[in-house]
Amino acid sequence: MNQYPSQFLKQNPLAVLNILRDLHRDDVPLRVSWGSGQFISRLLEVSKTALILDFGSQAYENRAVQRVENVTITAETAGAKMEFTVAQLQAGEFQGLPAFILPVPPTIWFIQRREYFRITAPLHPPYFGKAQLPGKQMLRFRIFDLSLGGMGALLDSQPEDDLQPGMRFSQLELDMGQWGTFHFDAQLIAVSERRVVDHKNETVSTPRLSLRFLNVNPATERSLQRIIFSLEREARERANRVRD
Repeated sequence: MNQYPSQFLKQNPLAVLNILRDLHRDDVPLRVSWGSGQFISRLLEVSKTALILDFGSQAYENRAVQRVENVTITAETAGAKMEFTVAQLQAGEFQGLPAFILPVPPTIWFIQRREYFRITAPLHPPYFGKAQLPGKQMLRFRIFDLSLGGMGALLDSQPEDDLQPGMRFSQLELDMGQWGTFHFDAQLIAVSERRVVDHKNETVSTPRLSLRFLNVNPATERSLQRIIFSLEREARERANRVRD
């Protein structure tokens, strides 16, 4: 099963309860997902032994989730992402209304936004991507940096005039070499230039795009997290070899 790096796993019972109580206090929406579906819920109650989740808005989803195993519950706030998995959801009642009752999970994945750091992609091997422009032309780029929230991309030539901040790309493709190929919906945030001084002491400018990923599913996010940590580890090892 895909997982985040182990340092993000909270196992202390008090820490787990505090995270859940914060979600309940702030009325944070929860995404309840399984292999073939998902719905949005909220925590109605948190005790030392049990959690109570609100039913979803669709009756068929509430029935379907009770027939499956390994249900993933995810929440995102301005400061962090939380995720845990339960074996099953059982229906019950809370204050006279239907609700799901489940035990407090023994562990929770908890990743603070400051840990969603951005890693510069290596020059060798380079990683590339492509996206289709509105006029059906193909935009090709080299990946400059990467985070769970988005990426920087470098172009070989000046961008087309219709490449404007705010535009969206459907199923932008990233070729991450040994890690495989990924597809994202993305939004262009900014068009700028990357300036570096070359060995002749001349400034070289390269068009740079800043893109934000949209609707990234949990499995893809975990894969991205592993790639980012692997790239960061490789960069650290290269730096240590240079110092030695």
